[in-house]
Amino acid sequence: MASTNGKFAADRMLGRLVTWLRIVGQDVIYGPHLSGYGLLRAARTEDRLILTRDRSLRQKQPPAFLFIESDHYRDQLLQVVRACGLKIVDEKLFSRCLECNTVLQPKAKETVQRLVPPYVFLTQENFVSCSTCGRIYWRATHHARMREELKSLGLG
Repeated sequence: MASTNGKFAADRMLGRLVTWLRIVGQDVIYGPHLSGYGLLRAARTEDRLILTRDRSLRQKQPPAFLFIESDHYRDQLLQVVRACGLKIVDEKLFSRCLECNTVLQPKAKETVQRLVPPYVFLTQENFVSCSTCGRIYWRATHHARMREELKSLGLG
Protein backbone atom coordinates (compact mmCIF):
# COMPACT_ATOMS: atom_id res chain seq x y z
CA MET A 1 0.00 0.00 0.00
CA ALA A 2 1.35 3.43 -0.87
CA SER A 3 0.03 6.73 0.41
CA THR A 4 -0.72 8.84 -2.61
CA ASN A 5 -0.49 12.20 -0.87
CA GLY A 6 1.67 11.65 2.23
CA LYS A 7 -1.06 12.73 4.64
CA PHE A 8 -2.06 10.59 7.59
CA ALA A 9 -4.70 10.45 10.33
CA ALA A 10 -3.62 8.41 13.36
CA ASP A 11 -5.77 6.92 16.09
CA ARG A 12 -5.23 7.60 19.79
CA MET A 13 -3.15 4.46 20.32
CA LEU A 14 -0.29 5.71 18.16
CA GLY A 15 1.11 8.78 19.92
CA ARG A 16 4.78 7.85 19.71
CA LEU A 17 4.47 6.84 16.07
CA VAL A 18 2.86 10.22 15.36
CA THR A 19 5.81 12.02 16.97
CA TRP A 20 8.33 10.10 14.89
CA LEU A 21 6.39 10.58 11.66
CA ARG A 22 6.34 14.32 12.36
CA ILE A 23 10.09 14.23 13.10
CA VAL A 24 10.66 12.87 9.58
CA GLY A 25 8.41 15.58 8.15
CA GLN A 26 5.11 13.75 7.59
CA ASP A 27 1.74 15.48 7.86
CA VAL A 28 -0.10 13.55 10.60
CA ILE A 29 -3.26 14.63 12.40
CA TYR A 30 -3.81 13.12 15.83
CA GLY A 31 -5.71 13.78 19.02
CA PRO A 32 -8.52 12.68 21.31
CA HIS A 33 -11.12 13.89 18.81
CA LEU A 34 -9.80 11.35 16.29
CA SER A 35 -11.35 8.13 17.47
CA GLY A 36 -14.04 6.01 15.91
CA TYR A 37 -16.12 7.94 13.43
CA GLY A 38 -14.21 11.17 14.08
CA LEU A 39 -11.11 9.50 12.67
CA LEU A 40 -13.02 8.24 9.63
CA ARG A 41 -14.62 11.63 8.99
CA ALA A 42 -11.30 13.49 9.21
CA ALA A 43 -9.58 10.99 6.93
CA ARG A 44 -12.33 11.27 4.30
CA THR A 45 -12.58 15.06 4.49
CA GLU A 46 -8.83 15.65 4.23
CA ASP A 47 -7.97 12.65 2.00
CA ARG A 48 -5.69 11.05 4.60
CA LEU A 49 -4.54 7.48 5.06
CA ILE A 50 -5.68 6.16 8.44
CA LEU A 51 -3.05 4.61 10.71
CA THR A 52 -4.73 2.43 13.32
CA ARG A 53 -4.36 -0.38 15.85
CA ASP A 54 -8.16 -0.73 16.04
CA ARG A 55 -9.08 -4.17 14.71
CA SER A 56 -12.79 -3.28 14.57
CA LEU A 57 -12.22 -0.40 12.14
CA ARG A 58 -12.77 -2.67 9.14
CA GLN A 59 -16.44 -3.05 10.11
CA LYS A 60 -17.01 0.73 9.89
CA GLN A 61 -16.38 0.92 6.13
CA PRO A 62 -13.31 3.14 6.43
CA PRO A 63 -11.45 4.97 3.71
CA ALA A 64 -7.95 3.65 3.02
CA PHE A 65 -6.15 2.55 6.16
CA LEU A 66 -3.03 0.79 7.34
CA PHE A 67 -3.38 -1.53 10.31
CA ILE A 68 -0.30 -1.06 12.50
CA GLU A 69 0.91 -4.50 13.56
CA SER A 70 3.31 -3.79 16.41
CA ASP A 71 3.01 -2.14 19.82
CA HIS A 72 6.56 -0.75 19.47
CA TYR A 73 7.06 2.63 17.82
CA ARG A 74 10.29 1.62 16.05
CA ASP A 75 8.53 -1.26 14.30
CA GLN A 76 5.51 0.94 13.63
CA LEU A 77 7.64 3.62 11.98
CA LEU A 78 9.41 1.07 9.81
CA GLN A 79 6.06 -0.46 8.80
CA VAL A 80 4.65 2.92 7.70
CA VAL A 81 7.83 3.92 5.86
CA ARG A 82 7.91 0.62 3.96
CA ALA A 83 4.18 0.27 3.31
CA CYS A 84 3.82 3.85 2.07
CA GLY A 85 7.14 4.11 0.26
CA LEU A 86 8.18 7.13 2.31
CA LYS A 87 11.51 8.72 1.52
CA ILE A 88 13.31 10.18 4.53
CA VAL A 89 15.11 13.31 3.32
CA ASP A 90 17.16 15.80 5.31
CA GLU A 91 15.15 18.79 4.08
CA LYS A 92 11.99 17.44 5.71
CA LEU A 93 13.52 16.29 9.01
CA PHE A 94 12.37 18.40 11.96
CA SER A 95 10.15 20.55 9.73
CA ARG A 96 6.87 20.07 11.64
CA CYS A 97 5.74 20.92 15.14
CA LEU A 98 5.76 17.75 17.21
CA GLU A 99 2.74 18.98 19.17
CA CYS A 100 0.33 20.28 16.54
CA ASN A 101 1.72 19.25 13.13
CA THR A 102 2.16 22.80 11.74
CA VAL A 103 5.09 23.42 9.39
CA LEU A 104 7.78 25.26 11.35
CA GLN A 105 9.07 28.70 10.35
CA PRO A 106 12.51 30.25 10.94
CA LYS A 107 12.60 32.66 13.87
CA ALA A 108 15.15 35.46 14.30
CA LYS A 109 17.34 34.90 17.36
CA GLU A 110 16.58 38.27 18.89
CA THR A 111 12.85 37.49 18.93
CA VAL A 112 13.21 34.41 21.17
CA GLN A 113 15.37 35.78 24.00
CA ARG A 114 12.50 35.85 26.51
CA LEU A 115 11.04 32.59 25.21
CA VAL A 116 13.99 30.23 25.68
CA PRO A 117 16.30 29.49 28.61
CA PRO A 118 19.27 31.92 28.89
CA TYR A 119 21.83 29.17 28.22
CA VAL A 120 20.00 28.16 25.04
CA PHE A 121 19.89 31.76 23.87
CA LEU A 122 23.64 32.12 24.44
CA THR A 123 24.65 28.83 22.81
CA GLN A 124 22.25 28.50 19.87
CA GLU A 125 21.99 30.59 16.71
CA ASN A 126 19.12 29.03 14.78
CA PHE A 127 15.53 28.77 15.94
CA VAL A 128 12.26 27.75 14.36
CA SER A 129 8.77 28.22 15.73
CA CYS A 130 5.24 26.98 15.36
CA SER A 131 2.79 29.68 14.33
CA THR A 132 -0.10 27.65 15.78
CA CYS A 133 1.00 26.68 19.30
CA GLY A 134 3.98 29.03 19.72
CA ARG A 135 6.55 26.34 20.53
CA ILE A 136 10.17 27.23 19.80
CA TYR A 137 12.65 24.60 18.57
CA TRP A 138 16.43 24.58 18.29
CA ARG A 139 19.04 21.96 17.48
CA ALA A 140 20.47 20.60 20.71
CA THR A 141 21.44 17.20 22.11
CA HIS A 142 17.90 15.85 21.69
CA HIS A 143 18.16 16.62 17.98
CA ALA A 144 21.35 14.56 17.69
CA ARG A 145 19.77 11.67 19.64
CA MET A 146 16.77 11.63 17.31
CA ARG A 147 19.04 11.55 14.25
CA GLU A 148 20.97 8.64 15.82
CA GLU A 149 17.71 6.80 16.45
CA LEU A 150 16.73 7.24 12.79
CA LYS A 151 20.17 5.99 11.69
CA SER A 152 19.87 2.94 13.93
CA LEU A 153 16.62 2.12 12.12
CA GLY A 154 18.28 2.58 8.72
CA LEU A 155 16.28 5.75 8.04
CA GLY A 156 18.82 8.50 8.33
